[in-house]
Amino acid sequence: MKYKERKAEDNVSTVMQFVLLGFSDLPQLQGLLFVVFSITYMIILIGNSLIIIITRLDIALQKPMYFFLANFSFLEICYVSVTLPRILVDLWTQDRSISMLDCATQTYFFLMLGTTECLLLAVMAYDRYVAICNPLHYPLIMNHKMCIQLVVGCWVSGIPVQIGQTCQIFSLHFCDCNQIDHFFCDIPALLKLACGDTSVHELTVYVLTILIIAAPFVLILASYNKIIVTILRLPTARGQAKVFSTCSSHLLVVLLFFGSATITYLRPKSNHSAGTDKLLSLFYTIVTPMFNPMIYSLRNKDVIAALRKLLLKK
Repeated sequence: MKYKERKAEDNVSTVMQFVLLGFSDLPQLQGLLFVVFSITYMIILIGNSLIIIITRLDIALQKPMYFFLANFSFLEICYVSVTLPRILVDLWTQDRSISMLDCATQTYFFLMLGTTECLLLAVMAYDRYVAICNPLHYPLIMNHKMCIQLVVGCWVSGIPVQIGQTCQIFSLHFCDCNQIDHFFCDIPALLKLACGDTSVHELTVYVLTILIIAAPFVLILASYNKIIVTILRLPTARGQAKVFSTCSSHLLVVLLFFGSATITYLRPKSNHSAGTDKLLSLFYTIVTPMFNPMIYSLRNKDVIAALRKLLLKK
């Protein structure tokens, strides 16, 4: 693949354009991969859109929990749309080149939306904590104004942090090779291409990852610790099962997303391999958003009832 380059004063060529290798090591499967990813993208769009529609239209779902769920579904659509359309274009055209600006833009939105997802999952856990552990004060604490403030905070908080991180990563010099062995512009893959000492940048990535992933995850664990204690104090097994069923869907999504993201960004650099990175990235960027609507709908009687009402309405 040809790429543009600019000669620096120290005779080191600086990359001006990247090539996303993606799944180019599977030449016989390009057509099949295009079909699979196209179907996956449609499932994600339709599934999450249905969640948004029914939570807006059904009166029974006008609750904080479903308000957060609708925002989460919209976030999943945005999150997937950062990477999947680009994958489809690359598979269709076989032109895998991407400009420095496009790569930086993709990296920023991926990181910003990922930060929003971590924070929103923590907010959803807090909502369940208040509803189960402090039910009498729940309507006062989780009022409409508070819900909007929490959601806006989730969306806005990651913007300045990820602008700074993206600028830091793309201030590096990329030389010798412009081939990113990934299907999108992810930080670990970009750092492999950078020349010179990147230890400071790697340390910054680790610190921000701990703050963005680990901190919300600890808050989620603390919330569920309180929730489990409260559930075990309920007098009947039926009551325990009913309360746990409202939390199990969210807990499963948390484990899927945080588990794969943590392994990707916090494991030692020596353990990084292109194949493993791609597999883990596919999991939390595509597979999890695809299953989220199914996880939430199949395990929630209110959502199933609202969906049935919408589909049968004539």
